Amino acid sequence: MENLPTPSPSTPKQSWIRFPSLASASSDIPAGLVVFLVALPLCLGVALASGAPLLSGIIAGVIGGVVVAFFSGSELSVSGPAAGLAVIVLKSIEELKSFPAFTLAVLLSGAMQLGIGFLRAGVIGDFIPNMVIKGMLAGIGIVIILKQIPHALGHDNDFVGDESFNQPDQLNTFNEVTQSMGSISFGAILISVVSLAILFGWDHPAIRRRRWASLVPAPLVCVVFGTLMNEAFKRVAPSWVLLATNHHLVELPVMGSLREVLGALQFPDFGRLVDPAVWKVALTLAIVGSLESLLSLEATDKLDPEKRISDPNAELRAQGFGNLVSGFVGGLPITSVIVRSSANVYSGAKSRLSSIIHGVLLFFAVLLIPMLLNRIPLACLAAILLSVGYKLSSWKIIRSVWKEGWFQFLPFVVTVAGIVLTDLLKGIVIGLCVSVFFVMRAYTRTAVTLVREGENFLVRLNKDLTFVNKQELKARLREIPDGARVIIDGVRAHYIDHDAVEVIKEFCEAAPRRGILAECHRIQGITPS
Repeated sequence: MENLPTPSPSTPKQSWIRFPSLASASSDIPAGLVVFLVALPLCLGVALASGAPLLSGIIAGVIGGVVVAFFSGSELSVSGPAAGLAVIVLKSIEELKSFPAFTLAVLLSGAMQLGIGFLRAGVIGDFIPNMVIKGMLAGIGIVIILKQIPHALGHDNDFVGDESFNQPDQLNTFNEVTQSMGSISFGAILISVVSLAILFGWDHPAIRRRRWASLVPAPLVCVVFGTLMNEAFKRVAPSWVLLATNHHLVELPVMGSLREVLGALQFPDFGRLVDPAVWKVALTLAIVGSLESLLSLEATDKLDPEKRISDPNAELRAQGFGNLVSGFVGGLPITSVIVRSSANVYSGAKSRLSSIIHGVLLFFAVLLIPMLLNRIPLACLAAILLSVGYKLSSWKIIRSVWKEGWFQFLPFVVTVAGIVLTDLLKGIVIGLCVSVFFVMRAYTRTAVTLVREGENFLVRLNKDLTFVNKQELKARLREIPDGARVIIDGVRAHYIDHDAVEVIKEFCEAAPRRGILAECHRIQGITPS
């Protein structure tokens, strides 16, 4: 008997728990530190805007960084409390009239997301056009820049991390910027300028080739310099000092011990388990949170220098586990967040270890050094976010999309405008609608061609036909004059739906009355003439 090759063993099924690799620790540790600095004010700001305890934002950040990272389908995505959910959270807490009831809804939303992940609904993210994802990144970049300008000028009325056009203080993104011009702080401006100089100077070849530059992240230097400068202002320029009373500094809740932190947790009110309002909030959080996570996952994959393809179903399961835990210990709902994820990528992260490190740092920051962190000016953190926003929406990116043609650029720019003028999810929906219009337009224009030679006509179906091609098919058939001879060739169409077949049947039935000799070749449902 002829020797048969030994079958290769099947690829082992990947474990749900994905442990981080230490091979890239030299890159992931500095990146995790940067993400921690970005996430710290965002966690507090989202909690403040949501009308929730500040500790709940930190809890969500810790769980998003540590728990979700162990299950995530992405190596670079970073999760935590999302600004896009702040309005939903605020209204939900008001509706339920109890934060423990709301945390029960968060827990239930996590269970629902687990179910969505097991049903493999993550494929929804694969249907988002590339131009919409690129528009999402550029739009978020522009929003970050516009939202951080007031903080860089020392006008800290709006919470850090707000992404909505209409703000809780009754202003919008644009008039918040103009209003900040009238109440600038010279101390904040100086700290912001120095921080930006450090951030962009760090990328200069003369500094980048130094070994120490790769070990010490520029954002950390910004925070140290910014904090020291503000302390120096107390001696040399007291009028320039940024004060906590004016909300110019980080405002971490001060907890004396782990026991005090545990005592401040608000556990779910399981007595409200049969309350329909709780289930309604849970369903809303599960749907919106899942969509935002899938969008952020797609966007993070676009930024990944290694171009890895993340598993969206694993990501949904990870978000489900995260929200189960967050809801159980009194945290806010968690999603994958593009601001933190993009900061992670641009800081040189290679694996999920950076996300875990950022979560661990958030936990110990609350326990060990809250008073020290509460001296950090928001102006230097605003500079870090300004640099991230610039990288997401640089002119080079916009110009590259423009070169791809008008049909690609228009969905991109509409998505950008939609995100800037509304919020992330609404902007994505607007961009999707425009993209679908152009896809259908291009699809219908190339589906049917008409060729004429004297009185002989050939109607060729170039691809599968559906109801969206009906208008073009009718238009081509209307061009055939009386007395002509026509062949309708469907050899290239593997599928022709009922609507298109009906149009062809009606034409063939009317053809003898117009003296037209019609033949059909390979048209499903029509007997060849």
